[in-house]
Amino acid sequence: MLRRAWQELRIIARDPILLALIVAIMAALVVFVVWPLARVLVTAFQAPDGSFSLANFELLGQRRLYRNALRNSLVVGGLVGLVGVAIGYIAAFVLTRTNVPFKRVLHTLVMLPIISPPFAGAISILFLFGFNGLVTRQLLGLTNFSIYGMHGVVLSQVFTFAPIAYLNLRGVLAGLNPTLEDAALNVGASRWQVFWRVIFPLSLPGVASAFLVVLIESMADFGNPLVLGGAAFPMLATQAYLEITGSFNLARGAMLAGVLLLPSITAFAIQRYYLAKRQYVTVTGKPTASTSKIVSPGAKWLLYAVVVAFAVVVIAFYAVILLGALTRVWGFDYTPDLRHFRYVFAVGWETVKDTLVVAVLTTPVSGLLGMLIAFIVVRKRFPGRASLEFMSILNFAVPGTVAGIGYILAFNGPPLILTGTLAILVLNFVFRYVPVGIQSGIAVLRQIDPAIEEAAQNLGANAITTFRRITLPLIAPAFFSGLVFAFVRAMTAISAAIFLVSANWNLMTVQILNEVGSGRLGVAAAYSIVLLAIVLVAFGVINLIVGRGAEDATSVRF
Repeated sequence: MLRRAWQELRIIARDPILLALIVAIMAALVVFVVWPLARVLVTAFQAPDGSFSLANFELLGQRRLYRNALRNSLVVGGLVGLVGVAIGYIAAFVLTRTNVPFKRVLHTLVMLPIISPPFAGAISILFLFGFNGLVTRQLLGLTNFSIYGMHGVVLSQVFTFAPIAYLNLRGVLAGLNPTLEDAALNVGASRWQVFWRVIFPLSLPGVASAFLVVLIESMADFGNPLVLGGAAFPMLATQAYLEITGSFNLARGAMLAGVLLLPSITAFAIQRYYLAKRQYVTVTGKPTASTSKIVSPGAKWLLYAVVVAFAVVVIAFYAVILLGALTRVWGFDYTPDLRHFRYVFAVGWETVKDTLVVAVLTTPVSGLLGMLIAFIVVRKRFPGRASLEFMSILNFAVPGTVAGIGYILAFNGPPLILTGTLAILVLNFVFRYVPVGIQSGIAVLRQIDPAIEEAAQNLGANAITTFRRITLPLIAPAFFSGLVFAFVRAMTAISAAIFLVSANWNLMTVQILNEVGSGRLGVAAAYSIVLLAIVLVAFGVINLIVGRGAEDATSVRF
């Protein structure tokens, strides 16, 4: 093994630029991914005098508040996972396996919550079911109903994270061969037997993967529990934030973050290493239709009604946010008024500008770094390659609260002081959201024949030139995916950002949360609409830029 590693190192050393790039990436991952997480764990086990201590974790068993926060996080995560995956599975099945109208429209509506602020659903729920809600107070006249607590958090998280389950399951169900259904039906199986014994087992790895992703997202969610959880329903992410910002107790906040990290890392490890080995693949040489025959007309339209109902909820939620932004005082005075938007573009313009600056800086760096790491991992062999890949995707499993606390602990003192600067926000977002681009790049690169790149190198191009002129244009779809994800997350992130903003650099999501906490729901709604509009415009711009790059791929010269 040592001889093989030495041979790989000698080959890499022939290209000093590539070697320097690999060393620089490894160093950056250690500093901006591993070190913050290590600081969280070290601080969680530290006594006030700096010595090793289990006192903070002993409080987890002694204080009912902490026990309740842990239990609530697990229960809500499980419920949201089950309901979200059920909705996502039905939507994916209907939109990929049945012949129903308006598929493209429904797909867009189901996906819309992914690109909006993570607590847009919570704001809509307050408009509809709050103490002065349109449904609870205006229509039903309820005065004692409260949306705060577990039911409010679950409802908002299902709205937010069911589309993620749909996105995970869509590709799985679309790839199943319908001829398997035909074969089962031909031997006398009923429709239900075909689904339960053929279709569902084949899609089970995708179902389990989607459940784990939604579970991680739910437990790591910060905005929805903070808005709708209330004091009587603590959760780990919000309680860690309150310990740091309210009680100024970094050690206890780090302890709760460490507890939150454990189930997230466990779920991520199961998803990545166990489920990846249990993928079921069906291969045939015949073209097949994609329409399923196991769904009766009645069942098809019933399932279609579920998808339409979810789409209607999406429309209603965003329509309510828009109406709230255009209403003078929701619940009291519904006179149309633009005062909330005037406030955003006058008083709040600096926050909008700060958010755009952070997102614009984060997006290209994250996109290029993701593709570069994917290229190195797939195409190059060198000692430490597996470690580089693991460190590069580690942040995908880390809840935002943990990442934010880690950056505060790691960069609030020598040798690298970044607290309160633009750099800490950009670096956090780059290394937090680059894993999606890496995984997309790896998947696409494995489908591209390495001979294309080898031909370029035989003509005298070095590794960096080959990547820039040959590989990058060929992986434009994955590059676009990484850019879009980085931009959306930089615009809508809250759980890590709330620890890193300052008087000099603020973000729209943090400002939205502050407006909700101050009872200014109209201003929060206006910020949400502006943010959503910016993201949609950015989609078109990024698609245009990357699309042109892909079209020029065949005409590139050295």
